[in-house]
Amino acid sequence: MSSKSSTSLVKVSSVILCLVLLSGCEALQSVDRGLYTAAEAVTERDLVTGQRTLSTAGRGEQIAQGNAAVEQIMAAEKKAGRKVNAALDRKAYERLVKVFDRIHRVSHLANERWRPILIDNNAFNAFTTGGTYIVVNSGLMKDLQDDSELAAVLGHEIAHTVANHVFERQTHQTVALIAGSEAARQGSYQAAFTHESEIEADKIGILYASLAGFDPYAASRIWERQYKKEGSAKGLFFHDHPVNPERAVLTRNVARQVEPYYQKGQQNPQYSALLESNTLWRKKSESVKAGEGGGLSAILGTVLGAYVQHEGTKQEASRQTQQIQMMQALDKRVVVLGEKVIDQHSWQVVWQNRNSVSLKNVVMGVLVKDSGGKVKRYVAHVSGNVVRGSRFTAQFTMPDLSVAQLKQMQVKYYLDDALPYQ
Repeated sequence: MSSKSSTSLVKVSSVILCLVLLSGCEALQSVDRGLYTAAEAVTERDLVTGQRTLSTAGRGEQIAQGNAAVEQIMAAEKKAGRKVNAALDRKAYERLVKVFDRIHRVSHLANERWRPILIDNNAFNAFTTGGTYIVVNSGLMKDLQDDSELAAVLGHEIAHTVANHVFERQTHQTVALIAGSEAARQGSYQAAFTHESEIEADKIGILYASLAGFDPYAASRIWERQYKKEGSAKGLFFHDHPVNPERAVLTRNVARQVEPYYQKGQQNPQYSALLESNTLWRKKSESVKAGEGGGLSAILGTVLGAYVQHEGTKQEASRQTQQIQMMQALDKRVVVLGEKVIDQHSWQVVWQNRNSVSLKNVVMGVLVKDSGGKVKRYVAHVSGNVVRGSRFTAQFTMPDLSVAQLKQMQVKYYLDDALPYQ
């Protein structure tokens, strides 16, 4: 749909709405009630913004499907003989429950009975499936440095369910494919759709953390630390999450906006009102009833909302495409000149920047592939700017591999991150 056609839709719909309101015609009122019923069947009201979003599953179905998925995971953990929750680590689980309860209490779904789950997994990850569970990996718990960082993660996961991201994505994808969208078939589009949901979940989660009395800047600290550890991988693939340095900036900006609501260690007494109206959004309400133009309004709002979301997703996919192309073009002219072993687990590499531009904020990466096809990625941050034509060095350290082992593996260097400048 073009911007011209969407404008025409608004004009036509406004005329029909006026007719419904002014004529009092029973036939038109009946049609409007039918439109409202149709809208109710394929949408739900966003708990955060009040806008209608595509979703064919009601909350009861969401809970049933989401919880069934987590319960399958729990069954698999039990079958494998792995402990969960307090049996895995009592202290960590008690901390998890304590922080979770404070965040959940100020959320839009505080009336639901939720349960955090701690599983034995070293990956830096937590997730929700749209029900009333949050699954947190033990490795994540160990890496987070304080309760405010844990609160940021838990708020983010609750936010995914509050904003109905799991089921919204399914419905949006189905509708886009039915409508014949070629863009929606692309992996770049699917990654971009999730990318935008992650940004929204960060915003909501940081607000929750602030309202619950946790430092809203904790999320930014997480992603600054992850950037130092993992880099960005800007040119390797499409990202369904904002890359670490971008996420650090975005979350810091959100923290700055919600900081006035933060009362250290205490729940903001005005949290309920602030969920409805705050510096990030003001919840909208449907003022027109079914049969009085409410059906048309609901359909129009849904169509325009889906269109805006679709266009925003395409723009993000395009941005990432351009970013990948730029990074790959720069990477081709960053040439390895030599290597030097430092010790058993580290070595230094010398490159030359043969690009026509200088580079700043340079991060170099190395992909290591073993005989089984498993790939690991390591990064090294380069100090200072890299002037065009100049040589520069960086040192890689891999505690889990020795330099001798690397000789039996495939190794590929790449430009992980950089900003060009003249």
